[in-house]
Amino acid sequence: MKYWEKEIFGRKIRIETGKMAKQSLGSVLINFNESSLLVTANANEKSKPDVDFMPLTVEFQERFYAIGRFPGGFMKREGKPSDEAILASRLIDRPIRPLFPKDFHNEVQIISTVFSMLPDDSIETWGIAGASLALNISPIPFEGFVAGVRIGYVDGSYIAFPTQEQLKNSRMDVVVAGTKDAVTMVEGESLEVTEEEMVKAIMFAHDAIKQIISIQEEIRSEIAVEKWVIKNIEYPCEFINDFKSLMNEALLKKAILTKGKKARDNAISEYKEKVFTDFEEKYLEKWTEDFYDSKARFLNEFFEDEVKKTMRKMIVEDNTRVDGRNPDEIRPITCETHVIPRLHGSALFTRGETQSLGTVTLGISMDVQFVDTIFTEGEKRFMLHYNFPPYSTGEVKSLRGISRREIGHGHLAERAHKNLIPDEKEFPYTIRVVSEILESNGSSSMASVCSASLALMDAGVPIKKHVAGIAMGLIFEEEKFVVLTDILGMEDHLGDMDFKVTGTRDGITAFQMDVKVAKVNEEVLREALEKARIGREKILNLMYEAIPQAREELSPYVPAMLITTIPTEKIGEVIGPGGKVIKEINRRFDVETEIQDEGGIVKVSGQDKEKVKAAIRYIESIVRVIKKGDIIEGEILRVEPYGLFVELSPGKSGLLHGSNLGEDPKKYKVGDFIKIEVLSIEDNGKFQLKKEGFVKKNVPREKENDGGTKE
Repeated sequence: MKYWEKEIFGRKIRIETGKMAKQSLGSVLINFNESSLLVTANANEKSKPDVDFMPLTVEFQERFYAIGRFPGGFMKREGKPSDEAILASRLIDRPIRPLFPKDFHNEVQIISTVFSMLPDDSIETWGIAGASLALNISPIPFEGFVAGVRIGYVDGSYIAFPTQEQLKNSRMDVVVAGTKDAVTMVEGESLEVTEEEMVKAIMFAHDAIKQIISIQEEIRSEIAVEKWVIKNIEYPCEFINDFKSLMNEALLKKAILTKGKKARDNAISEYKEKVFTDFEEKYLEKWTEDFYDSKARFLNEFFEDEVKKTMRKMIVEDNTRVDGRNPDEIRPITCETHVIPRLHGSALFTRGETQSLGTVTLGISMDVQFVDTIFTEGEKRFMLHYNFPPYSTGEVKSLRGISRREIGHGHLAERAHKNLIPDEKEFPYTIRVVSEILESNGSSSMASVCSASLALMDAGVPIKKHVAGIAMGLIFEEEKFVVLTDILGMEDHLGDMDFKVTGTRDGITAFQMDVKVAKVNEEVLREALEKARIGREKILNLMYEAIPQAREELSPYVPAMLITTIPTEKIGEVIGPGGKVIKEINRRFDVETEIQDEGGIVKVSGQDKEKVKAAIRYIESIVRVIKKGDIIEGEILRVEPYGLFVELSPGKSGLLHGSNLGEDPKKYKVGDFIKIEVLSIEDNGKFQLKKEGFVKKNVPREKENDGGTKE
């Protein structure tokens, strides 16, 4: 066993190897402050035949014993990964994936297991460095080192690995990953920070990343390891050159410039088929059918590479993109609201061939999502979900539940809005937004941000500002680079960067960046963020034209909800013995009532707003402190020859004697309402009342919903 101890970012870090999981090809135990994380790296030594991608899987395993708790639910053991665990897996996966050699296609699995965790330690972020180190001390080929750091921004100062207390006052919560030379990933949210503040945060994070990588390099230098040799693929050069001789750049460019995603894909496929047909007619006799069949994949790779080169050349040299736009141009946008009847809120956001239907459902307090993970325990009253059905790209695929991609995209769109959602005191509803991607050709997550903002305002959620999102791309060719605004799916796939930025007119609210090349420096970041700001402003202008502010009235299909506050010492009276009183309120007024012990906040909800109001009045009357001189409208409970018994509040009644009534009590009926004044309150709690001259006739309460009777 070997171990290394350092002090970094004001806390101790201890890294151990050779003690745990020794049968893994690479394993490290990271102890940062009071948290422990085991990261293992394993791979199959033989690559899968005919695999042309990197078969990497990353799993982040949360263990509830790490925080001294039992898992929720009946089974009392960990089950399928939570959304938070999946997001942590993606956080580790994205920065390490580009660092595997191009021709290495062996199956690789990284597993990060949390043994103990202090929330202040951001242990999932240390999983990035753990994966990097485990791979470097294993025989698995891996090019370089990578690390991640969490950044906060408090009182104008940037903080590496902020505590939870610091994050409460932070204007930024971002994870940045990178190599020693460049930033490769950014993920986070912020409170409308400026582009300059964002650039400085990323540069600050990169300096911290270099410190973590230095520790990895020191450890790697002390561990002897023999890496697997990647068998160099022998390319049949003459075979490929014959194929190349049949290709025509002008015809390929014409196919790439075809308008429309489907039409473009078809044009490129038709041109590819023509070149392959020509090749078979001219060269099949030379290369033989068996040789051709065994080497055809090289021709496919070459053709795809030529498509990539041609697309990038058009952008860098001709300033022209595949759909004819210039690099800074945004696709045509339409914004519509209130598009689906009966929904609480809806909006259709269309940008080019990407379309998102945003829907909003407003619910009562009982509709909150209960979160039970090692990261979070509690209730969540705002959620945004993202659905990406196969028909959005015109494909046929099996529907196998929620994908990691859907969870990740929904999380990003949710972060874009979460800090602008009104608090529970201002707007007591639980809010669920769903983005249905109806059509996709790039930037569907950013379309979700826009449709969600429009739908929230359409639903009457009192958000003060629209939030828009835009995805930026990047093309690097030699020493030149071009930043692309509002990228297509093809530009994402064949380009060098996908940088998503969301925000209001006043600043950035969320961001996500993934880079495929180690060339993204401060200059590139500044240009990308500035162009993103300009593009975001254009989109926001269109959104404000569609709906400038939240609707004042909620949909009639939204449950009515009202809030009142009662003295905490009176909560027991409203609940009643065994919940008798509150159950009767719910039954009588057809409502749901929730009481918060802290603060005495009472929420009443139901489909009929008038019944909700009546329930609130009833609850307030229960806790009313009756004083001498109060004027009360009370219900007549009993009629006697000598006077009327009047209900002042539930459970409290008094006698309105005939002498203070001034007329025959028999003129009144049970169920009538009469306005009275409280003349006095005797020591035994009895009330003496006087008529104030107002009588309201009402149907007597003789029959209740359950068939019972009441005097």
